[in-house]
Amino acid sequence: GEIFWCRHCHNEAKHDNEKDVKLRHELDRSLVTEVVCALCSLRQPVGDHCCRCGVAFGAYACTLCPFYDDDVSKQAFHCADCGICRVGGRENFFHCDTCGSCYSTKLRGRHVCVERAMHQNCPVCFEYLFESELERSDSISVCACCPICKRSLQDNSATWRYLDSIAASHPLPEEYVGWQAEIFCNDCL
Repeated sequence: GEIFWCRHCHNEAKHDNEKDVKLRHELDRSLVTEVVCALCSLRQPVGDHCCRCGVAFGAYACTLCPFYDDDVSKQAFHCADCGICRVGGRENFFHCDTCGSCYSTKLRGRHVCVERAMHQNCPVCFEYLFESELERSDSISVCACCPICKRSLQDNSATWRYLDSIAASHPLPEEYVGWQAEIFCNDCL
């Protein structure tokens, strides 16, 4: 089959950029059984180094995922309970069996347990929470309103006052005087 440097490269080519909807798919990393050495091009079973030339596939290598990374500052670690590699250092996280995910040790004993809470899409940014790399603060830049009720996520009163002043300073054209339109404002409902 085709060779991709990582699952993100595969998913971009075979899902995001695939024109034929029937052919779109994402890589299930647990089904990867072979890797190709970038140095000598040997196709081989998943491992942490090349069977032919001996080069290490990454400073961090997880043969379970499989996942390779040279950036050790990310402090990658494999969580057997999650079944994936996480970043941030094992000592900074704990696995909650009820929620089925890893959380910061700062939340130990303080988070609300909801069964499989992270195994769904975020209602704000639609990212799959279990594997998300988005920071919580990025959500407002992705979507300015709640995707469920459509209410604004921030106070827009200054914006509404500004728009009211603009509208008040521009008289309606004669053909629109007397017209009315009924609207439903999601912030006012």
